[in-house]
Amino acid sequence: MLAGPLLRRLEPGRLVLWLVGSAPLDLSLVLAPQDGAERRLALDASHCRVVRIGRHACVHLIDVALPEPLPQDTLVGYDLLVRHADGSEAGIAQWAPHLLHAGAARPNLVLRSRSDNILFGSCRKPHHPAPDGMARADALVAEHARHPGQAGERPAFLMLCGDQVYADDVAGPMLAAIHALVQRLGLYAECLEGAVVADSEALYRHPASYYRREELLPAVRSNNLLRERFFGGSEKPIFTTANAHNHLVTLAEVMAMYLLAWSPVPWQLVEDAPMPPPALALAPKHVQRWQREAQALAGFRRDLPRTARLMAHVQTLMIFDDHDITDDWNLAASWEATAYGHPFSRRIVGNALVAYMLCQGWGNRPEVFGAALDELAALAAGADADNRLDPGAQDALITRLLSFRHWDFVLRTAPTVIVLDTRTRRWRNRRRPDYPSGLMDWEALTALQHELLDETAAVIVSAAPMFGLKLIEVVQRIATFAGMALTVDAENWMAHRGAASSMLNIFRHSRTPGNYVVLSGDVHYSFAYDVEVREADAPGHAPHVWQITSSGIKNEFPRRLLDWFDRLNRWLYAPRSPLNWFTQRRDLALTPYLPDRRQHGERVWNGAGIGQVWLDAQGRPLRIVQHNADGRPATRFLAPEQEASPAAAAGQPFTKR
Repeated sequence: MLAGPLLRRLEPGRLVLWLVGSAPLDLSLVLAPQDGAERRLALDASHCRVVRIGRHACVHLIDVALPEPLPQDTLVGYDLLVRHADGSEAGIAQWAPHLLHAGAARPNLVLRSRSDNILFGSCRKPHHPAPDGMARADALVAEHARHPGQAGERPAFLMLCGDQVYADDVAGPMLAAIHALVQRLGLYAECLEGAVVADSEALYRHPASYYRREELLPAVRSNNLLRERFFGGSEKPIFTTANAHNHLVTLAEVMAMYLLAWSPVPWQLVEDAPMPPPALALAPKHVQRWQREAQALAGFRRDLPRTARLMAHVQTLMIFDDHDITDDWNLAASWEATAYGHPFSRRIVGNALVAYMLCQGWGNRPEVFGAALDELAALAAGADADNRLDPGAQDALITRLLSFRHWDFVLRTAPTVIVLDTRTRRWRNRRRPDYPSGLMDWEALTALQHELLDETAAVIVSAAPMFGLKLIEVVQRIATFAGMALTVDAENWMAHRGAASSMLNIFRHSRTPGNYVVLSGDVHYSFAYDVEVREADAPGHAPHVWQITSSGIKNEFPRRLLDWFDRLNRWLYAPRSPLNWFTQRRDLALTPYLPDRRQHGERVWNGAGIGQVWLDAQGRPLRIVQHNADGRPATRFLAPEQEASPAAAAGQPFTKR
């Protein structure tokens, strides 16, 4: 067993799980409710689809409709029994003991009747030096797992809001582990059109494969933008630095990255592989970088068993942001024309999207991926004697996924949870193709409004915050006018007038909810706003939107730079500032929630970790917490009047409405 199981979409009458084995497995699912009889189901082809990704790697997509629903708000133990050729069986305690809590014989799950307790976060970069927020989340779940009576305290789900992997920013030691795992598992090879190297094997052997992949593009003038886009590693002085020189290229590389990011077992398979590879001659600056990255990855590996245990105990839902595919993915119409107009860059994006579909997208909404999985299965079955995929069939699958329109999904819980696709259905600026596209086009926003009609409350998951720091958005707007939209990642909801206006009008609609909670990530710092939307269509309908952002599961914003942005934002965009009239938010009343551990009046919190929000019966936040990965006490976000509240001081849930 290489990775998993991961608990994906869970309902009383349906369980969706994901795991990877080195061969097709004969599996049985055991379910043991705390106060009920044990059940056993054989996972035949009708319940478990096996997709081969190499000679010794098979993804198992388990989707079980239960004849009798499981009880809610109580512990349900479960096991996956693997039957061997001799008839013996082994459970999770035998083949993945790291997934069990202390004293437990098997993992367990809780099907919550309400989505009123949510863990969420994004941006988990393995070689960032910060601790892993997923391990901190596992510690929270472990506390409740020791007390069966606290099953109702377990989060309803873990929402990963984007950048679960960084396909475009890969450490040298991680890339070496990826290549060793590709070889060990026999992951499929492929041909590469439009690159200096002919195929994946030549790519892995090439001296420029580490830290210099930009040299593998054809050296012609028409590819200058391509080179800068995918492998430039260009400095971004306002926000961050992109390190794209090790950008993943092949489907095998991206699949190996997922295995190494989610499970400790693949690391055990490559422990004996020489790192760096003997044929690799690194420049002195790259040797130093390799050493720094190796040190950070050592900490990442230590936390991996806890990450795997978390996803085996809590329903985990996912949506992409750009780094799951490539930085600034679909930022502008000109970006799309450049990236998809060249066979090599189209393959880079397409391979990451295929891997996302198989490892992330399927588990959110299995029923819409049947045709794509059929094509992927045929692609794998058509591999030649050299273990190489058919390039025509691979490109056909990529074409299907580039036009796929069902990455978003809805949970009809209480409250309803709507997870947005803000990357592939964008409102392009046809007049100025270099300007950022709107994060969702008119048709997608209309579909969002339809999902919201007649709901009383909703949780919306948007990878990028709908309401962020005004100053940063203004800086992005200025950079866009100067032709530097890519340099400052100038993509936010307010960057495109049509998308921003349509989104605000949805909130104002008389038949859409009165209370919204928007969960986001992307920006590498945490904050919370209470936003009152004025000028509603119907008298008495003044909706409230709580923008709650928890970003940086294993990533952080440059500290000094964020301090300056925070201070300037408070000075320039105070509630009575005339500058507010020049923004899209002049019709909004915005109240920031304040971190209880701030030192100098900060409204934002910088630190890797995981967010958690509790909601009341009307879908309003009761408590907003950022759990810090570095061991510091949790940070609570408080409304201004909460700071003097005895309930807040005592750590009790509180809301002003």
